[in-house]
Amino acid sequence: MSIKSKTKRCLEVIEDRLGLAAWLGPIMRHPVPRATGWKYVFGSATLIAFVLQVVTGVILATAYVPSTSQAYSSLQFITHDAFLGNVLRGLHYFGAGAMVLLIGIHTIRVFLMGAYKFPREVNWLSGSILMVLTLGMAFTGQLLRWDQTALWSVVVGAEQAARVPWIGTAIAHFVMAGDTIGGATLSRFFALHVFILPAGLFLFIAIHLYLVVKHGISEPPVPGHPVDPKTYRKEYEELLRRDGVPFWPDAAWRDAIFGLLVVVVIAILAIVIGPPELGRIPDPTILNAYPRPDWYFLWYFSVLALSPHKLEPFIVVLGPTLFGLLLFVLPFAGSKGERAPSRRPWAVGSVIIVLIIMWTLWWEGKRAPWSPDFTAQPLSAAVVGTSTGPVAQGALLFHQKGCEYCHRIDGSGGRRGPDLSTVGERLTKVEMTIRILNGGFNMPGFATALKPGELDDIVAFLETRKGAVPRSVSNSETGALQKH
Repeated sequence: MSIKSKTKRCLEVIEDRLGLAAWLGPIMRHPVPRATGWKYVFGSATLIAFVLQVVTGVILATAYVPSTSQAYSSLQFITHDAFLGNVLRGLHYFGAGAMVLLIGIHTIRVFLMGAYKFPREVNWLSGSILMVLTLGMAFTGQLLRWDQTALWSVVVGAEQAARVPWIGTAIAHFVMAGDTIGGATLSRFFALHVFILPAGLFLFIAIHLYLVVKHGISEPPVPGHPVDPKTYRKEYEELLRRDGVPFWPDAAWRDAIFGLLVVVVIAILAIVIGPPELGRIPDPTILNAYPRPDWYFLWYFSVLALSPHKLEPFIVVLGPTLFGLLLFVLPFAGSKGERAPSRRPWAVGSVIIVLIIMWTLWWEGKRAPWSPDFTAQPLSAAVVGTSTGPVAQGALLFHQKGCEYCHRIDGSGGRRGPDLSTVGERLTKVEMTIRILNGGFNMPGFATALKPGELDDIVAFLETRKGAVPRSVSNSETGALQKH
């Protein structure tokens, strides 16, 4: 018996026992509108990116140790010593970014083409849940790097959650698995990232694919041909009889080519650029950190950073709540009517506006002028005005104690806090002392960090910071300093 005959016989036995072809055949051959083109490939590409995440994640999990004492060293081993470990980390990192980007594009395409309308309302809801689960995977994965940046990113997230009225403390406690970040936090994020969220993704992917097959792939919208729930099913069935083609292979080849391209691009990025470098070993006592999230959350990071303090609880609560309500209400509130983007300019305009806002916020988050400037150098003698005495010593302490990371003086320092170039005109010695000792919003108190002589030197230095500024400006900046 030839090899071909043996292979055929083996496949026949497998089919006889499992019936895979009989089950998958009708699914793969289900008819789709002939006019479906390259705009429809992003959903399947997201699925391929998820499969890549599962494969690389399982391999990485065989070497990763989810404990505070070994997580960092295990990642160092994977990155520098394990066979192709650096590439695997790169595949997983860029695969996560690709998955977020692709599901975002797929959602925009479905929205613009009105594919959420009757009878595909539940398709939209299941896809929305998949998008939320994908973002959850991205968020929980960042902490597993277990470096200084990852640790502080979670601390910042927990602080934001704590500002939710009534239940904020409970949410923050759940996020950190306790009152402080530690081993329980890492274990919880590992369980969420490796078990719970992937299980949810598998479940809703199955539901989403079932609904896609049940209701069919939406046909490209035609201007002047609105969706009428009373006649749509009959019209769609007639379209498939008249101009339908089997999904495999007539339509699936585009999905296969684009999916392969996605994998190739991810692989190139993983090999050429590699995964993000690990920062310092996490240490909550070290404030010199750069707690910015990965690029897909950077725009939201900007929203929180730029929001007035009093509005943050409303933004933290109302933002996600309104977003969730919009996702839920949209398919039912607009289940009929025009689908063509040319007949729905409000849909096109809203997408353009949202993308412009997100891009602007992303760019601002990339620059992050509100973040402490840990690269700030000590003030020069020319700026200080002297190189000896209490004033010079106070200027040096102003840098050593981290004040210069957040406050600018004559163009040097960070922008997180008010500019102190003319603070000597705005605050008295007593007011400066109280502010330094007690701290304020986003400013720690230094009562336990400064010796009496050090406090006197810093205040002596700040008293010399004077300049010709209008009184109106002085008053506003005084209020800003007191708020800080």
